Amino acid sequence: MQTKKRIALVAHDQRKQDLLQWVEFNAEKLAGHHLFATGTTGKLISDNTQLVVTCLKSGPLGGDQQLGAMIADLKLDILIFFWDPMTAQPHDVDVKALLRMSVLYNVVVACNRASADFIISSMLFDSVYEPVLKDYSTVIG
Repeated sequence: MQTKKRIALVAHDQRKQDLLQWVEFNAEKLAGHHLFATGTTGKLISDNTQLVVTCLKSGPLGGDQQLGAMIADLKLDILIFFWDPMTAQPHDVDVKALLRMSVLYNVVVACNRASADFIISSMLFDSVYEPVLKDYSTVIG
């Protein structure tokens, strides 16, 4: 993981304003990194900040799976995903798969503002970092 991180920004509808507030507060620090977001979240961030964001499809239309593929291809370093624990999601299986891929490939994950604050304020955030990847080949067989 290089000093310039590849960061995904995702939020369910009831959490989009929370994520936007966090992004606005941390815009200066985020500006030095590659940002990706699912469709609606990415548009919200682009419309309200000066940050450059690569927008993928909306989560329910495949955006979560696109992020999962980026993780599997080792093209994503950090996932900031403000998910809504109080609302059922029609694409819940995709959300679960995205979180599973994050754990499988040892990607840094924040699911709320507190964990996102800890990640962005860590001395590792702007440093080279090599995550240890578990070898699952013996499990899969």
